[in-house]
Amino acid sequence: MSQTLEIYVNSLTFSHVSNDPRVEPSLINISLALPKGSRTILVGANGAGKSTLLQILAGKRLIKNAEVQIKGKDVFREYPGGVAFLGTEWAMNPVVRGDIVVADFLDSVGGYRHKERRDSLLDILDVDLDWHMHAISDGERRRVQLVMGLMGEWDVLLLDEVTVDLDVLVRDDLLTFLKSDSEKRGATILYATHIFDGLNTFPTHVAHMRLGAFVKQPSPWPFVEVGASKLYNVALQWLRADREHRHELEKSGRKLRGARKDEVPRDSETFYSKYDYSH
Repeated sequence: MSQTLEIYVNSLTFSHVSNDPRVEPSLINISLALPKGSRTILVGANGAGKSTLLQILAGKRLIKNAEVQIKGKDVFREYPGGVAFLGTEWAMNPVVRGDIVVADFLDSVGGYRHKERRDSLLDILDVDLDWHMHAISDGERRRVQLVMGLMGEWDVLLLDEVTVDLDVLVRDDLLTFLKSDSEKRGATILYATHIFDGLNTFPTHVAHMRLGAFVKQPSPWPFVEVGASKLYNVALQWLRADREHRHELEKSGRKLRGARKDEVPRDSETFYSKYDYSH
């Protein structure tokens, strides 16, 4: 069955600290089956496991005792071609913050081999080839990353929060391009985001992750439930339910978040209060 699917995961559990049983796994018994040409939005609070799942699919984290395939190939033993992963950590790399002109930077990663798509993306993302990478904003640097990552003809695209720095016009133009590209070429997209405005017509599937597990498996969008016509409203409802669920767990002993109202003042609080001259 997995050979007919573009992305297939079976019984995946993963912990960042595998030798400490006190640390809860980041992913718990994850199974996933996405058809070719699908565009799936992952919804979940910070810490739900979305980024970890995408990094594993991109072959960036080693796992044991689970089946993880893209295009019918094991992502750790025979990683398939045509897979693009774009995450937020790229823009923090000191190499891409050096004094290099954007045109030279794109040529250095093979932009000349994909001239037609590269030029289309330069227009869509409104990138100036004469920019210097060290002298531009985070949003402009993110646009350059997207040109670099999308100019090749990918078959599977893994996106982790990479539109967060974009202004609303550039983001809308990018999503229009990605949807059209996916439909024309049958390409598959798995996209984790916290920005749901303007996404209503983008996905073919939507999924909900909570504390490392799927609450709702990727399901065809739009949903048939009453009041589920807008993705923003659905995401807001799910995230509120996630917080309420976590509060219930905290009552049962899970580590508490937020203010500690009945706690004795910390040593640092006592120390610094002696030197507080703001009053």
